Amino acid sequence: MSWLNLVRIAAVSCIGLVISLPAAAADKPGVEALEDFRKGFAEPNAIENRFFLKESRFEIAPHLGYVPNNSFAKRYVGGVALNYHFAETLAVGADITYSPDLGKNDLKQLVGILLDRAFNASGANVGFQQPLDKVTLSAAFGVSWAPVYGKINLVGETVMNFDLYMFAGLGMVSKTNYFAQYDENVGQIVAPNDVVLLAPAGNEVRIAPTLGLGQNYFLNQMLALKIDVKASFYLDDKPQYDPNVVVQQQQLYNNLIASVGIAAFFPKMKPRLYDF
Repeated sequence: MSWLNLVRIAAVSCIGLVISLPAAAADKPGVEALEDFRKGFAEPNAIENRFFLKESRFEIAPHLGYVPNNSFAKRYVGGVALNYHFAETLAVGADITYSPDLGKNDLKQLVGILLDRAFNASGANVGFQQPLDKVTLSAAFGVSWAPVYGKINLVGETVMNFDLYMFAGLGMVSKTNYFAQYDENVGQIVAPNDVVLLAPAGNEVRIAPTLGLGQNYFLNQMLALKIDVKASFYLDDKPQYDPNVVVQQQQLYNNLIASVGIAAFFPKMKPRLYDF
């Protein structure tokens, strides 16, 4: 074999060795760990390729809700939220709600039961009134932070994208106060609230810091199902059960609204190369 052939064989062997080195290194986790140590390890994003982008978009979200922590009245709520998203995780906005006052028609039966028991206790017609209020209008202005973005595999290849957000802001509640009293002139009693005489006690507006928690489930690149809970905290007088004893102390109250709605985002999202 000539020297020229030996040189050719050596050159081909060296080229094959160089080509095979990356593949061999990929099979050895120790080599990868050493490279990460030398170059620094970059933590990968938990969620790659967001299906839904919110940055630089407006959001308008009509919603319906209920106040679960009002013991004496059924408070159904309608409202609308408007937000502007500065980034994927940060937005500023407002939420305005309205709840109609239906007089005696939206009182819970607990009111009539309490009045009846107090009036007929031990056969003595005691003086007793049940204070209650109805928040008719509320508004909150603040900041939303969405630190969590995720995906749910529902059925087969169907993927639902969602995010989790928190809200903090300052707002107000406008409420109507009542004193529920026993109606001694009532005739035939069919329901507990037939004995209720509802006496208005004025309207008032209270400043209310507001905290909230919610989720967006993205239906397409413009619409999302929105579920959230917001709590507005305000100071007001303690209950006055005796008409002749004025109560001057105050305590902290909470108007809690659980709601569901549809959020529309605009302008239209820029086209994506991937669906998810």
